[in-house]
Amino acid sequence: MGLKLSIVGATGNVGREFLKILHGRKFPIDELFLLASFNSKGKKLKFGEEEIIVEDLNKFDFNKCDLVLSSAGAKIASQFVPKAAKSGCIVIDNSSYFRMDPSVPLIVPEVNPQDLRKIKKNIIANPNCSTIQMVMALKPLHDYAKIKRIVVSTYQSTSGAGRLPMDELFEQTKSIFANSQVKKKFFTKQIAFNVIPHIDSFLDNGQTKEEWKMNVETQKILDKSIKVSATCVRVPVFIGHAEAINIQFEKEISDNKAREILKKSSGISVIDFRQNEGYVTPEESAGEDNVFVSRIRKDNTVKNGLSLWVVSDNLRKGAALNTVQIAEELLKMKLLNK
Repeated sequence: MGLKLSIVGATGNVGREFLKILHGRKFPIDELFLLASFNSKGKKLKFGEEEIIVEDLNKFDFNKCDLVLSSAGAKIASQFVPKAAKSGCIVIDNSSYFRMDPSVPLIVPEVNPQDLRKIKKNIIANPNCSTIQMVMALKPLHDYAKIKRIVVSTYQSTSGAGRLPMDELFEQTKSIFANSQVKKKFFTKQIAFNVIPHIDSFLDNGQTKEEWKMNVETQKILDKSIKVSATCVRVPVFIGHAEAINIQFEKEISDNKAREILKKSSGISVIDFRQNEGYVTPEESAGEDNVFVSRIRKDNTVKNGLSLWVVSDNLRKGAALNTVQIAEELLKMKLLNK
């Protein structure tokens, strides 16, 4: 006996990853409904060997469902997530809309599963992709030597912005090699052979909203006393986010101790050899479930400082996989009827 499950935004990058991961992990499903905009109605998507027809989100009756996995944008989520939740479904939402709502738990299962017991509105928020991979690496270290401050620079792939921005990188790259005009539509600057220090909108204090998210989400998930300074950068990569993280702890922690702790941590792979190719890059993380940690080293410019390089597939652990793991945790904790 399985669940009646619907996917909102099924035709997008994350929606398609949902299908692969749910099937691969043999998540218990009796009925699966694929939902998207009217323009995608009637399309067929593969779930294992089965083909499922996409339905119009606007006309769907959420009373048919037990669980909703949503990967639509914030505007769509603001309309349909409360509607689904009121019908009795538990909704796990990937948008930014509900993340900072104090009544909505913001969950990374390896970090704060206990917060799932705080569900009040039938809504659970999935954190920002960059936040997820960062707190995965920080949590076990924070448990050993409390973190005071983080300075992080991100190198975020185009898939974090969606399928069409990925296409823009591809088209711009072709144009450069063909010596033809480079056209930009989704990014503020040329993305091919370039990096753009601007993700999401600018705030009055000079931060971008993406940088603000990494700050407030880390505090909500991990510890409200941690100070976070982030610079978020879009890079010409299709899949896989990377982060250079500098951490200041309250007490001494050696690089060897950090390496030992992280090697024992669930969902983390430590690939850290001080030689050529002894680290993981975004290209190698694509299609992988784990968060990879490399370049673990002391920072002697501050007291109790440490630096890390952290890489993850932003469509999997950064979005779809984390969402499915939340659903699995709900089943394990008997918070979702099956």
